[in-house]
Amino acid sequence: MATKVLYVEDELFLGKIVQESLESRGFEVQMVGDGAEVLAVFENFMPDICLLDVMLPNRNGYELGEDIRQRFPTLPIIFLTAKTQTEDVLKGFTSGGNDYIRKPFSMEELIARIHNLLNLSGQNPGETGGEQNGIIHLGKYVFDLRKYELRFQAQVRKLSHREAELLKILADHRNFTVERKVIMLQIWGDDSFFNSRNLDVYITRLRDYLREDERVQIITLKGVGYQFIVD
Repeated sequence: MATKVLYVEDELFLGKIVQESLESRGFEVQMVGDGAEVLAVFENFMPDICLLDVMLPNRNGYELGEDIRQRFPTLPIIFLTAKTQTEDVLKGFTSGGNDYIRKPFSMEELIARIHNLLNLSGQNPGETGGEQNGIIHLGKYVFDLRKYELRFQAQVRKLSHREAELLKILADHRNFTVERKVIMLQIWGDDSFFNSRNLDVYITRLRDYLREDERVQIITLKGVGYQFIVD
């Protein structure tokens, strides 16, 4: 059965390109151009994932994200938008978004992120490299989210709750950039100087834990955040 995508975009030219590209990859796409019409679509089309633009006529994407998240708590949501300020990204996550992609974007990146979220939500069992039963494969490492364990061959390292939370966020965004503020808000609930220093400590620890596999790296993007590279 085809994965159903609800795509909300008021730029018709861009929308058609993305819709046709997704349909060529086997997705079933319902495109809507007016924010006020989105919730009515759910009566006849229950999507597996939502792609939301932010700047829409009548209702913006943030408001829609909040409504969708309230009605469908587990439905994956990706914001696709030209709004690129840090506060816009944070608002996307606090409005119910699971991911946030800045325009312009490549279709390959979008499709990779769609598959990643479907893997994490358990809707895409055919894809590899995702999470199944709480097990995440990261190069030569196996991360057991349920037991807070990081395994490398016969070695088993117990992680603290915060270490496991941080590694899960990085794993969710593997090979993409995740901003420092986003991490701090998800783990500590604020981005204070104190928590910024805490984050530095936890990143250093995870780098040490993952040092046995050179294909797994946490790269610092100064002033922005991190890229968790898993070859």
